[in-house]
Amino acid sequence: MLTEKHITGFCSINNGIVAKNGPIIFEQQSDLSGLLLAAYQHLQLAYPKFYKMDNLSKLGWLAAEFLLKDTFHKDTYQPEDTGVILTNANSSLDDDVKYWDSIKDVASPSLFVYTLPNIVIGEICIRNHFKGEQAFYIQPEFDTQFIAQQVDYLLDKNIIQACICGWVDVFEQDYKAILFLVEKEKTATSVVFSAEKMSEIFNKK
Repeated sequence: MLTEKHITGFCSINNGIVAKNGPIIFEQQSDLSGLLLAAYQHLQLAYPKFYKMDNLSKLGWLAAEFLLKDTFHKDTYQPEDTGVILTNANSSLDDDVKYWDSIKDVASPSLFVYTLPNIVIGEICIRNHFKGEQAFYIQPEFDTQFIAQQVDYLLDKNIIQACICGWVDVFEQDYKAILFLVEKEKTATSVVFSAEKMSEIFNKK
């Protein structure tokens, strides 16, 4: 059964800026590592595992933290009711290159762990105890029509009741994350979920 779905929140991290639902909430003009650390400290969290993550996982994890903070009532859902569908263009290339460099001396197990792009989904789900449908797709650009089809199917079939979807990409100092929270319930600030709306938000300067 087709149901109306709503974007109840969105968060972006790009060009040294963290924005949520449009307004800037944090800014740090530095290299990527400096930005990620400063954004983590801004959240005032105690999550030691963050320091062990690669940059792709840190970027997606932080975007999810900002997205969900104070606005997502996950206790209204069962763990299997929330899914995560992500995509990017570079897969885990940022770590693949670093791992390849490491094997010239001694291969690094800590880098090898992150040579799969879907590890970022695992980090988000572990943190939030999400156990719903998960998928990571590699695409040359953010295909909002494709993502909308995936999310529509999962929610229309009641496979999940809420979904975090979007784009998380890193290669060296080139990075961008934008995540959308999609739910069936309408809120005072939500907008109707569609590929067109995701494109509009994704491409907004």
